Amino acid sequence: MSLIFRRAVEADLKAIIELLADDVLGSSREAIGGAIDARYRAAFKEIEADPKQFLCVVEDGHTREVVGTFQLTFIPGLSRGGAKRSQIEAVRVKTDRRGENIGETMFRWAIDYSREHECVLMQLTSDKRRPDAHRFYERLGFEATHEGYKLGLG
Repeated sequence: MSLIFRRAVEADLKAIIELLADDVLGSSREAIGGAIDARYRAAFKEIEADPKQFLCVVEDGHTREVVGTFQLTFIPGLSRGGAKRSQIEAVRVKTDRRGENIGETMFRWAIDYSREHECVLMQLTSDKRRPDAHRFYERLGFEATHEGYKLGLG
């Protein structure tokens, strides 16, 4: 299968939001249908303007259909001898395209891209209610080394 990895443009917002909403957890968090909410447009503009962000869409090379998305954030730090890390978030593959090795290909691409940007590690967070995703990440070599915490602020 031929996949095209590219930086998202504003015209991709509807497809990205649909992917984010295309699972049990996301369907309760994302607003899909109708016009794109101004908050999504504002968030996209902020991501687009930040050189430490890479919002990726993945297209089927034959149909040009958006079949996946993820966001990489490059984080400089003083720990680990001044090392830079990448954070991968909002990873989604279109439901009807799962099982085609798209997710693994996306991660391999993101890992290579992070290395090209001098990152020494890639990290991610995953909801505890996603055991299938956890098995997938472990199969790719990720280790559950830390306990994560979140605090809602709004």
